[in-house]
Amino acid sequence: MRNLHYGWVILGITFFSIIAAGVTIASSGVLMTPFQRDFGWDRSAIALAFGVSLFLYGIAGPFIAALLESVGLRRMMIGSMLTLLTGSILTLVMTEPWHLIIIWGVIIGLGASLFLTVISPFVANYWFKKRRGLVVGILTASTATGQLILLPLLAVLISNYSWRIAMGLMIGICSIMLLLILLFMKNKPEDVGLLPYGADQGASEEKGIGKKPVISDAFRGLRLAVKSRVFWLLSLSFFICGFSTNGLIGTHFISYCLSFGIPLVTATSILSFMGVFNLIGTTLSGWLSDRFDNRWLLFWYYSLRGVSLAILPFALMEGNVVLIALFTIFYGLDWIATVPPTINLTRERFGVKQTGIVYGWIFAFHQAGAASAAYGGGLIYSVFNSYTYAFFLAGVFCLLASLFVLMIRKQKDLHHEELVA
Repeated sequence: MRNLHYGWVILGITFFSIIAAGVTIASSGVLMTPFQRDFGWDRSAIALAFGVSLFLYGIAGPFIAALLESVGLRRMMIGSMLTLLTGSILTLVMTEPWHLIIIWGVIIGLGASLFLTVISPFVANYWFKKRRGLVVGILTASTATGQLILLPLLAVLISNYSWRIAMGLMIGICSIMLLLILLFMKNKPEDVGLLPYGADQGASEEKGIGKKPVISDAFRGLRLAVKSRVFWLLSLSFFICGFSTNGLIGTHFISYCLSFGIPLVTATSILSFMGVFNLIGTTLSGWLSDRFDNRWLLFWYYSLRGVSLAILPFALMEGNVVLIALFTIFYGLDWIATVPPTINLTRERFGVKQTGIVYGWIFAFHQAGAASAAYGGGLIYSVFNSYTYAFFLAGVFCLLASLFVLMIRKQKDLHHEELVA
């Protein structure tokens, strides 16, 4: 243990913190039907609350990236986990749709923001000199791990007991993580007398932005980024990424399965099974992003995702087990695989110092897409009594995203040089 770099401890705490936040957000798909049944609320109203959560935790990303530099990683993680825990507890006492919007949309959305937006590149950039792509891949895959292990358990608790018991499990997980963060979390390697993992003695890694006003840092990063064609191409493709993943699949997949008579536990198990391949695909993507052209990786990720989403409605309508299995495998491998190459392209074009804030804005587009699909999917269901059109639309959008990423020019430092000039 003495030879274990403390960066791996930080990686472990961050990994499980992301699991806690990720499974809380992902539980929206399991909770939608129980909320509708118990409270009698319209599905589009419930979807609106979940959409607000997805959008808010995304748009908060750039400001949280700036706060990380001035407040520090440890304090930010404590505050965020405490906020997430508070929202989870308040969910137990809500009685009106607007309660759901405030509690789930605002409080839980803000609590999850740090863990599900910029913490992965921050930890990779400041605690690691080597293996950054792998670290981002591992941290990104942590949401899949939580989905794999916990979503089926939540579904069993809801089916056999109630959604309140399931919320109690999430409250317990958040409480444990808050304690671990309080005991073991550190801000940066120098706090424990270390260099980043893989850094040479005497080598100086890029330092933080400094303690400037948070809002000006976030908007300064945006002003620099919007001048770059790369920023817009990554942002538009990431908008579609969010639309086609946690916005549509994360929020509506289970309900879509239920509409074809698939039981809750079975539907949740399918989603969980995607997590197996998600974990493999995202970790592998981190490894690949250190070795291959990230633009072509994204091209194949979006193309395969688009094809799989187009297949899903036919698979469910026909009850074709083989097609459902193929969708589960291909979509699972692809779900969050886009994140490591997107972060790598952001770091490559904008530099380490600006990665957190610029990626935060790119991720805000991701969550805007997710919010659009979360609410839009519920609205489409209310109008057509089916999600089919939403899934076809997402498949077409993914094919469009595959073209966006190929439009990014290969010259590595062109846009970065333009921005810092």
